[in-house]
Amino acid sequence: MELELKKGFIKILDQGKEIEILYFPTEYSVEKSNSFTEVAIPGLESPYLQYTKGNPTSITLEVFYDTYGTGRDVRELTNQLSDLMNIDPELHAPPPLQFIWGMPSSEPFTCVLERVTKRFTMFDSSGIPVRARLNITLKEFKKELNERERNAQSPDKTKIYTVKQGDSLWAIAYKKYGNPYMWRPIADKNKIPNPRFLSPGTELVIPPLE
Repeated sequence: MELELKKGFIKILDQGKEIEILYFPTEYSVEKSNSFTEVAIPGLESPYLQYTKGNPTSITLEVFYDTYGTGRDVRELTNQLSDLMNIDPELHAPPPLQFIWGMPSSEPFTCVLERVTKRFTMFDSSGIPVRARLNITLKEFKKELNERERNAQSPDKTKIYTVKQGDSLWAIAYKKYGNPYMWRPIADKNKIPNPRFLSPGTELVIPPLE
């Protein structure tokens, strides 16, 4: 008896095609990380951490295929996934995908297939594989800014900051710009002659950066 395939959990964006599978994954893992650079400031016991970039989100999961009793080679199904790593002749790169299983429709996970490991665990009497487990890794593929990033691109970032005891222009620049070496625009805007001395309670204008 031929097993009925379910709708897929990965969509090929340029084709609108969904990869069909027999069993949906029971779980998946999501990994996200950031990169920081240590910035040493003279006179401080430890360096500031300066945010440099966010790294791509990765999703890893295991997919199970079973065609035992149907006479069908399970590789006909597993190849649908692994072939997503092949270069599209029009794009000159593997195709962009969407992971659509359990993801919010408002911000779907656009990705590429980074890694596939196939493990065949059962064979018929002629040696044809009929059961397989695939471990796959999907890596985020950025096509445009998300809503959070679009908000962060606003040209008007002028703010007012009230100086606290122990504050320095280096520390304020790190808090507001993410870079302690960007203290000069604050000093120039507020006509501060000596960046080492700030009076607590003073209100500083934090100008937008070009």
